[in-house]
Amino acid sequence: MTPIVYALIAAAGNVAGGLAVARSARFGLALIEGFVAFGAGYMLAVSLTEMVPHALSTGGSTAAGFILLGYLLVHLTQHTLTPHFHFGVETHSVSHAAGVSALIGLLLHTFFDGVAIASGFAVSNRLGILLFLAIFLHKLPEGVTISSIQVAGGTPARRAVGSAALLGLATVLGVLLTDTLAVLTRHGLALSAGVTIYVAASNLVPEFQGKRGWRLPLAFFLGAAGFFATREIVQAVGIG
Repeated sequence: MTPIVYALIAAAGNVAGGLAVARSARFGLALIEGFVAFGAGYMLAVSLTEMVPHALSTGGSTAAGFILLGYLLVHLTQHTLTPHFHFGVETHSVSHAAGVSALIGLLLHTFFDGVAIASGFAVSNRLGILLFLAIFLHKLPEGVTISSIQVAGGTPARRAVGSAALLGLATVLGVLLTDTLAVLTRHGLALSAGVTIYVAASNLVPEFQGKRGWRLPLAFFLGAAGFFATREIVQAVGIG
């Protein structure tokens, strides 16, 4: 399959999360919490052990600065310019403006999801598949997040699902532009590494680290272990 096909599959995860909110699928939404923790562990592992080393290898001495830039851009759009944002189900009423700003912030993030997929496959099929899996794991929480914020701000459920679909389209656009824009062709992996580190460590981990019980910490560690297991499986089946 081509990177664009993987991007479309990932985009479907955004829509599925939006539909879970629109249909008030409580059991499905309860699973989102586990996805957040597991996805955080997987994303942190893949970004630090695969994305950063490859970015530094292919991007040269300037790659570190682009990794930092990716991290800072997400913080700017999701937590500096956005008055209210967190991953997961929104349980409080928010303003319509908060929903719009959250959508704008997530659009940048999901755009770089697509950049990550395309940049990974540009290095190797193995890295592309590993990055696709990391991105797919947090697509469902992304869809839930934006749809629930939109609904909490008074947006009809159907339009809220449309916002989740926009996130998926941004991912597809990220794939398409990576081969077109020179800065993304050269530094897309570094930028998306910074974005992935931020999403895992600064967005997802705080969502569960203050909660009691063993279930979510276990899911987090299993996510990191799951990445290494997946990498071994991918190598074992001969995907290079």
